[in-house]
Amino acid sequence: MGAVFLGGEVSAPRGLTMAELRSLPQYQQEISFACRKSGLRRHRFGGPLLLDVASLAAPRFVPGERKSRLRFMISLWGGDGHRVVISWAEIDPEFANQRVLLGLSRDGTLLDGEGPQLVLPSDVCGARNLSGVTDLRIFTDPTR
Repeated sequence: MGAVFLGGEVSAPRGLTMAELRSLPQYQQEISFACRKSGLRRHRFGGPLLLDVASLAAPRFVPGERKSRLRFMISLWGGDGHRVVISWAEIDPEFANQRVLLGLSRDGTLLDGEGPQLVLPSDVCGARNLSGVTDLRIFTDPTR
């Protein structure tokens, strides 16, 4: 699988390979979620925090203004064309502080063939657990 592209309203757009993602601090997370088609699923994921990955792109927050981060969203695209959008506040330590992972392994198996998976441990439904992430864009409300 190729690189995950980081872009949007950032100062340091870039691509990250799976090896570069593995060089970041790694975390383990056991999750369970309800899948509409296959029922309850349980997995153990390993990988970096989405916060650590997204921060590498240097989002263009207003320096010194904590509330400026509240306007930012993270849009992630999977290789199959699915898209998930979450707010920056969901992963920010000063707000919801959710330990959202960009999973590089699932149940001990590396995801090199399919690419990283977005893992939202607090979700009841697994619909936002996006597989094969290829693109991560950080932006503010485009209507303003």
